[in-house]
Amino acid sequence: MTAFREKIIPVSVVVLVILAAWYAFAILLNAPFQTDINKRLDQKQDLVSFVESTWAQRKPVLPAPHQIASNFFKNTFEVRVTSRRSLVYNSWVTLSSTLVGFAFGTILGALIAVGIVHVPALDKSFMPWIIASQTIPILAIAPMVIVVFAAIGVTGLIPKALISAYLSFFPVAVGMVKGLRSPEILNLDLMHTYNASRSQIFWKLRVPASVPFLFTSMKVAVAASLVGAIVGELPTGAVAGIGAKLLAGSYYSQTIDMWSALVAGSIVAVLLVAAVGVTGRIVERRMGSRGA
Repeated sequence: MTAFREKIIPVSVVVLVILAAWYAFAILLNAPFQTDINKRLDQKQDLVSFVESTWAQRKPVLPAPHQIASNFFKNTFEVRVTSRRSLVYNSWVTLSSTLVGFAFGTILGALIAVGIVHVPALDKSFMPWIIASQTIPILAIAPMVIVVFAAIGVTGLIPKALISAYLSFFPVAVGMVKGLRSPEILNLDLMHTYNASRSQIFWKLRVPASVPFLFTSMKVAVAASLVGAIVGELPTGAVAGIGAKLLAGSYYSQTIDMWSALVAGSIVAVLLVAAVGVTGRIVERRMGSRGA
């Protein structure tokens, strides 16, 4: 009962407030177009029917939540999974690029972190460049990556995965550096007292201490990787993927389709972050973490 009061009720209240505000803004933003339609058709509507009309437009400025839910259900459960209209199919296309890019980014970030921790010169020379690299907008980098790889005949998954890796390696590198440096001086002195080698200190002390930091940063990285995969689909003119759905929706003013694609992307992100969190808890439990 306490958990219900502390978690479910506050979340439900927030959701209801958001939905109410969403419906209100849908009326506000869609009203001018509905008024124009009524003038052209020379028809009058009472307030209730006018409001209902703003929530039922085919190409609204801001779709109502029930329109997005209906479109999402239709394109998820009422079409074949292999259809290019299917959100499941398009989510899988984007997910494949996300997972490959996330794997590349995680490995690269971990290697950079190990180098920075063990080579002091890299900390002063390499770390500032890593930070500076994240100030460049991904929308500026993505077209260049796509064009360069297309020029050498590489298209499809790899360029999009590299864009995902570009966004995902940074949080992993920063989190891993902090984790590898987290052991206390007393623990390091104890390892030196036992005449432990650098490799033994690394594997038996630094790596176990870095695991919580690693998986926390991986949650951020996997979400960033998904964003990179979606952005990578935009300049390619892709015919499949969440980015392709967004692009097609913008071309034909299919705002409901665009919002449904965004919902699909959000669900994929939640599942990925949850999967990383569960994996992290399992790894920490296997390693004998006290908090697990």
